Formats: sequence, C-alpha cells, structure tokens
Amino acid sequence: MKRAKAAERRQQSAAKEKEKLLKDLERNDTLKVTPLRHHADILLEALDLSIVYGERIVTGPLNFTLRQGERAALMGRNGSGKSSIVKLLTGDDIPHTGTLRTASGLVISYMPQDTSFLCGTVLDFAREHDLDETLFLTILRKLDFPRVQFEKDMRSFSGGQKKKALLAKTLSERAHLYVWDEPLNFVDVLSRMQIRDLLLATKPTMLFVEHDKTFMDEIATRQIRL
Repeated sequence: MKRAKAAERRQQSAAKEKEKLLKDLERNDTLKVTPLRHHADILLEALDLSIVYGERIVTGPLNFTLRQGERAALMGRNGSGKSSIVKLLTGDDIPHTGTLRTASGLVISYMPQDTSFLCGTVLDFAREHDLDETLFLTILRKLDFPRVQFEKDMRSFSGGQKKKALLAKTLSERAHLYVWDEPLNFVDVLSRMQIRDLLLATKPTMLFVEHDKTFMDEIATRQIRL
C-alpha cells in the first residue's frame, strides 16, 4: 500500500510538472509581428525582369506583381537567380535588365541567407540595427534561445542560433513587406512551427525563398516560378 501511495504521489507530481511545462510553453511560444499597412494595393512589380551575369541570362524575363496581403514564394532550381532577385529588391547592385518597381515609401524588412557577418553580442546587434532591445530579446527567448548566449560573441553561435538572431531582428521590425531568403536553415522543428503559426495568424505581405516544402506549401499564398 505504501508503494502504491508513493507511486500515486509521483504520478501526481509528474502531472503537475507536465501541466506547468505546458502552461510555460503556451505562454512562451506565441510570437507576434506587427506589419505596416500601405496605402497602395500593389507593393512590388517586375516588368520584363532578367538577371544577367556577363552575357548569360540567369533568370527571366519575369513579369509579376505582389499585392498587399500576399505571401509569394520564389521557386526555381539552385542557381536560377532567386537570391539575386531578393538582393536586387533590397538594394544590392545586381546586374539586370527590365524593371523591379516598388511602391512609394515601401518599408522592407530583409532577412538574408548569409549569417557570416554576425559579430558582437546580441545587444550590440540590436543597437546597431536600432531595434527595440526588450522586444528583440523577448523574441529570442520565445524561440528557445539560451540566455547564456546573450553575452557571447555571435561568431561563436551555432547555425541555428544565428538564424534565430536574424529571425528575431525581422520580427522586431514593422514593415510593409518582409523579404526572407532561406530563413529556416538549421532552425529546429518547434521554432519552425512557431514561425508558421505566426505568419498564418498575422498575414504579413512576404516574398520569400525556402527549401522546406511543407513550410512553403503552408505559408505561400502563391508561387513565382523562375
């Protein structure tokens, strides 16, 4: 009887711990982003756009529009120019013909594929990019980012931690258009689910490149094939 009562107490204790864990998870896993509303319906328009390297046309010509509220996935094989289009949109000097036109006053939040430039602490990074530090760190914690990493140089971070830092940056920013280039590389499954749920709930306007087909199918409202 003593053994049975002890086992019952252990089960009750485990149940309470599990309930507490689930409550903590429910409290901590909800992410938020607050997109800006633009006065125009069409935020982005490509007119006979081609990416050109030397005499070789890598992509195009493309003709498409991106309307407010759409989440468009850029689709194409490796080397087809997906990242080049993203970089052109965000201001890089990418050789091209045709036009990639944005709405007047458009605010873009960009998450690059490359993480090699990250250095300093996460607070250094937040200050460099004029982010709300409290919001930025809160999002990192909700993405299960260890507090102990806050004081470390970002160059020592794992691939997943670097991606989470970039995700926290873009989610801290208010923008009309969110442009993400392979955001989920090295990111764990739970965080992917959090990002998916966030995007489905808040419906920001997006142009993104992602190789996770399940995520892309769930998130994209349309595809742009190169």
